[in-house]
Amino acid sequence: MWLSRTIPFSERASMRIDIIGRGIDITGAIREHAAEKASKLTRYFDHIQAITLNCTRGDHSDHASFNVELIIDLEHHKDMVCNAQGDDLYLAIDGVVQKGSRMLAEYKDKLKTEKR
Repeated sequence: MWLSRTIPFSERASMRIDIIGRGIDITGAIREHAAEKASKLTRYFDHIQAITLNCTRGDHSDHASFNVELIIDLEHHKDMVCNAQGDDLYLAIDGVVQKGSRMLAEYKDKLKTEKR
């Protein structure tokens, strides 16, 4: 008997996660934290091709010393971009991933309502 199984998109293709530091060194702990948080974005939307986190150090005149930009490359859609700033790089990463998850959830809801 032939049984077919639908393979979820997350198992079919791996998602690329790039963590880029400009003006700061990306340590293993930062890279691991960012990759762990970014990989959770697939809960909200399956068709993510790549995620890029650009981490930069702000000017000394800025109160926020770290800027984090999240770029989500979606299949058949233009890229989604989020920004977060903070004194702590880990908190800035958490904040930008939270914004990205909210954007993905809203986009998924929009797709569901359009199909009705």
